[in-house]
Amino acid sequence: MSCCGNKKNGTCCKASRNKEALERLTRNTIGVYKVTPDTTLPSYGTEQSACFDICACIVSRDGHRWMGSVEVEPNGIVKVPTGLIFDIPEGYSVRLHPRSGLSLNKGLILANCEGVIDSDYVEEIFVLVRNVSSQIQYIEHGDRICQGELVKNESVVFVEIEECPSPKTDRDGGFGSTGK
Repeated sequence: MSCCGNKKNGTCCKASRNKEALERLTRNTIGVYKVTPDTTLPSYGTEQSACFDICACIVSRDGHRWMGSVEVEPNGIVKVPTGLIFDIPEGYSVRLHPRSGLSLNKGLILANCEGVIDSDYVEEIFVLVRNVSSQIQYIEHGDRICQGELVKNESVVFVEIEECPSPKTDRDGGFGSTGK
């Protein structure tokens, strides 16, 4: 690797970035099992992407017959296969988020707003997709259908209290109470 010309602590910035990326990978590793050889592995769109893209895996297998695409009727909800089984580290989960371009361009959103995959779930991941447009939409094999994010779980202990909590701020009300 040639030096980029910028040195940080006597080390090339490129080498430093690559070392940091490698350290990040070894800290946060998800095992991925491909259900079919045609499954697309998750990937980051850019070096700075917060989430990784997850693609549809629409191929015939195990008695299921998908014909290369899934049709989503207006206001319909479908379960889209990914062909992926994650081995998520204990103490973590993967959160599935919608892709903004898919929502804007096709009206396809996650039916459950955010999917949560627990570390003890070791079956194929399916994504619930809803069509909020007025036209039939199609999801093709290999289409990026959502984004995933590895999240550290923070468990809490629930303690019953005897009195209703007192206000902490000048908030007055619930839904929509902080602005118009």
